[in-house]
Formats: sequence, C-alpha cells, structure tokens
Amino acid sequence: MKRRSNRSLPAYPQIGVASTCRSYREYADMFALEESRLSEGSVLDVAGGASSFVARLREMGLRAMAADPFYEGDRETILAAAAKEVEVSSSKIKSMKDVYDWSYYGSPERHQALREESLGRFAADFRSEDAGSRYVAASLPNLPFADGEFSTVVCSHFLFLYGDRFDEAFHRSSLEEMLRVTQSGGEVRIYPLVDLNWKICPYIQNIMAWVNPAADAELVPSRLPFIPKPSPVLVLRKR
Repeated sequence: MKRRSNRSLPAYPQIGVASTCRSYREYADMFALEESRLSEGSVLDVAGGASSFVARLREMGLRAMAADPFYEGDRETILAAAAKEVEVSSSKIKSMKDVYDWSYYGSPERHQALREESLGRFAADFRSEDAGSRYVAASLPNLPFADGEFSTVVCSHFLFLYGDRFDEAFHRSSLEEMLRVTQSGGEVRIYPLVDLNWKICPYIQNIMAWVNPAADAELVPSRLPFIPKPSPVLVLRKR
C-alpha cells in the first residue's frame, strides 16, 4: 500500500481518551512480546480498557492485572461504553481507510470484527465474580501496586499518543511509576510512540536518556503494521 506523506495525513479525530479493545494476539504483535517473556511472572496492562489481553493470560494460567480509570462504576455501563467506542472508532477508521496499512487486518470490516470479538472475551471475564481483583480503577502516574510486583508492564495507545494533553513531566512521572511496580530484570513496553497527528514524540530520546540508570532503554520494531506512521516499541528493562 502506498502511504501518503506526513503533510497530507489527516489527524485521527479524538475527543477525550478512548478505551482500547484489542486481543491477546494484537498485544503480542504490537509489543513484539514472546510468551516466554510473559510466563516469567505477573503481568500488568496499564490503560487496558476493554482489551482481552488479561482474560487470555488468565486462561493460560498466568497472573495478570489491568489498571484503567475506565473500570470505575457499574460493570454493565462500562461494557456498554466499550461497545459504543468500538462502533465509533470503527466508523472513524472506515472513513479514513485509505491512510492505514491493511496488510495485518485485511479490511476495516475484519478490524471491527476483531474488536467485537475481543470485547466479548473481555466482557465474559469482567462480569465474573472476582473481576474486581484484577481490573483495578487507577490511572497514571499513581498505581496502587507494590514495588516490583510485576515482571512485565505494558501500556497501549495512551502514553505519547495524547502528547498535546499530557506533557513531558507527566510522561516522566508515569514511566517512573511503571518502573516502580516492575521487578528488577523485568520490562516495561509502550506502543505507539506517535501522537494523533502521526508524529513521533519529540522528546522520546530525552526520555530514553532520563531513565538511566534505573533502566536500559531500547526501541524495537513492532510486528503489527497498521497506523499511517510506523512506530517502534519503547522497551525499558529495569536494572
């Protein structure tokens, strides 16, 4: 697919922060995660929204949790909001379909179907009696977890994406908090590093330098082609 130049790319029209609704396989590919990495210990999905990543990890026998202010309130109201977000975001993507790379999803219709499937798996887990023990209403830069509680921490489509609303100081505080709850030798992975105008974060190199000596920072390729401006994954390996 031929991509447009950055100058002609339309921004993604978003008011407020959207809830994500992605599958385990999408997480594994967009974060370039291996199952061996996930099986090393507990996993935390920050800003997890209605994604089924945690549900699938639990099916695999792994301890996994998600943190998002989205989980505050009545469960059925939350699920209705998630279903509405799938509908709205899918409509936006269809209206902008020419700017996306469809080599992974195939078509806007397939993309929406995967969102709906992921929401269904999330809903089944979220409605379970013990869901409150793993879906925690919390937001960056304050996470209600112990120091070093997780071996892998991921954050999808929040940090760096809303760069016009959250400044560099917020990102530093958020990364510091995510590293706090990560065990020594564990990893924090963040994707994407572009904003809603498809521009790479201008201070990503500053951030990577700043995390030293707490963590080694690296940019690795994502395995999920889709967005108009390809983005690497930011990986922080805690020392």
